[in-house]
Amino acid sequence: MNKQTNWPVTILLMIGSLAILVPLYLTITIAFKTPQEMAGNLLALPQSWSLDNFAKAIEMTNFFNAFKNSAFVTFFVVIFTVLTNSLVSYVIARNMHKKFYKFMFYYFVSAMFIPFPIIMLPIVKQTSLWGMDNLVGLIFLYIVFNLSFNIFIYVGYIRSIPKELEEAAIMDGASTWGVFWRVIFPLLAPMNATVAIITCLGAWNDFLLPLVLLSDQDAATLPLVQYIFQTQFSTNYNLAFASYLMALAPMIIVYIFAQKWIISGVMKGSIK
Repeated sequence: MNKQTNWPVTILLMIGSLAILVPLYLTITIAFKTPQEMAGNLLALPQSWSLDNFAKAIEMTNFFNAFKNSAFVTFFVVIFTVLTNSLVSYVIARNMHKKFYKFMFYYFVSAMFIPFPIIMLPIVKQTSLWGMDNLVGLIFLYIVFNLSFNIFIYVGYIRSIPKELEEAAIMDGASTWGVFWRVIFPLLAPMNATVAIITCLGAWNDFLLPLVLLSDQDAATLPLVQYIFQTQFSTNYNLAFASYLMALAPMIIVYIFAQKWIISGVMKGSIK
């Protein structure tokens, strides 16, 4: 039985695909082109696929130092976000019948509606006074800022887990701490993976918070060092796109291999 093609949806999907693939194609081709080739057809492939742009971009941005900083921040943000946010969400989810915890749930969720620019300057001043204008302070702020959204998605998922599993573990002698780590946390695997991937992409690609928080140039992350091409090197798009591609590549690889976890987490959350 032949099904009719849904042309409006198909056209929208094609437009959406082009909106992603065309910029990606331009990023790759321009990164390998010479400045002379930029004067010709922008969509044409490079005449010679040279790595000179990448070598120069690495030198100008101190790329490997920035890569190390981004990897350090992203790794610890992902680990501590999953561990702490899931634990806080579990406490709230299992006590939603109490007014205090219900208030705390809505209090945390309401933070999602506060734009970052409104609280940006007070945060910068406070972190500077506390000596947290460094990578450790950046990690701490990412964990706190992720709390509102993660509580929102964790609580709904945890409340769908039968309490009988916890009661059985308690009867076997497990403490509340043991119930969470041995029973609940393993059951959160799809949601943990979803939170970890979203957190990883957000921490790696974020530009604004490192820009206003970090005071040491040696602590700059990858998105921050790309800003050099918007100032004194603003006309050299070949070096800029080569640097952008190197910064973008790790997250493209992560997403390609991890997208099934995102879909799985969302689907299981909706079914439960």
